Amino acid sequence: MGEEGTAGTVHLLCLAASSGVPLFCRSSRGGAPARQQLPFSVIGSLNGVHMFGQNLEVQLSSARTEDTTVVLLVGLEELTNIRNVERLKKELRASYRLIDSFLGDSELIGDLTQCVDCVVPPEGSLLQEALSGFAEAAGTAFGSLVVSGRVVAATESWWRLGTPEAVLLPWLVGSLPPQAARDYPVYLPHGSPTVPHRLLTLTLLPGLELCLLCGPRPPLSQLDPQLLDRWWQPVLDPLRACVPLGPRALPAGFPLHMDILGLLLLHLELKRCLFTVEPSGDQEPSPEQRRRLLRSFYTLVTATHFPPELGSPEEKVEDAAQRAQVPRACYLVSGPEEPGAGWRLVALQLGPRRLLLLLSSQSPTHGLRSLATHTLHALTPLL
Repeated sequence: MGEEGTAGTVHLLCLAASSGVPLFCRSSRGGAPARQQLPFSVIGSLNGVHMFGQNLEVQLSSARTEDTTVVLLVGLEELTNIRNVERLKKELRASYRLIDSFLGDSELIGDLTQCVDCVVPPEGSLLQEALSGFAEAAGTAFGSLVVSGRVVAATESWWRLGTPEAVLLPWLVGSLPPQAARDYPVYLPHGSPTVPHRLLTLTLLPGLELCLLCGPRPPLSQLDPQLLDRWWQPVLDPLRACVPLGPRALPAGFPLHMDILGLLLLHLELKRCLFTVEPSGDQEPSPEQRRRLLRSFYTLVTATHFPPELGSPEEKVEDAAQRAQVPRACYLVSGPEEPGAGWRLVALQLGPRRLLLLLSSQSPTHGLRSLATHTLHALTPLL
């Protein structure tokens, strides 16, 4: 597999490792799908580089020119043992929308954080009770409510799904075109990479979908309108309140400081996150720029200041002294550090929670930590 960026265009190319046959190529320009495809000569060159390095037991991770970057990625083992290339190419078409959503300018961030994108519904306990009851009546322990690719509520078994399927399943649902009902075969990379499960989805309201992960049963026809009405009609108003939560993530009227332009809150133990760039939406920068700033800042602080994961198994006892030196907060000014110039980015970690804020240029740097601490305390009951 390879990825090449030229003049703002990103190409994702998947090749059969043994034969070099191209399986698919998806392109994106400026965050949107692009028709421009890689020429066959470039595909051949990428495969040649891969084969040359493989023969020498060398893995080439990237190659750069002045205006081009080529990145080679290792595919799943299942894709290296191909018996029927044409059949595999047809099967991979079902993944195109999901792949395109990763290449585009997504409103989600779970691909980077490996935490599930969530929203906070105003009456979450009622929705949780209805979801658990409906899932039990349908004969599965795995159920969730998803709005715009974000999880509103989920059963305990759904939350126990491993990474990356817990991130991928709602992202997949959000990437698909609207449909009243689906019966979608899915492989779980961690839990069941070789035997497909069934992902059943039912649209309760436009943009709000009920998702069930199950085996051969129940058939989709068993989820009839009577069963749906029994569990979801009593909570219709709380369901309606969830629809606008997609890009906002937080309940309407939740108090945030007027300088906050965007935020990312992660719970590193639960592997869940809240991500929004909706606050003060009438101010610069644009939502797309805000997302890019927060994504870049997350990458920076994770790589240089904070450990990537709290309490990871590979941590050793002798690292305790080093972990004690890990900073709890940091900030960055994206431009001149002068009054009225440069957006402020601040990160704060307390216990299992990490908060990243994008703040307006009017926010004084000496007050960043206090503002972040106050915001984190306000958000803690939500996640």
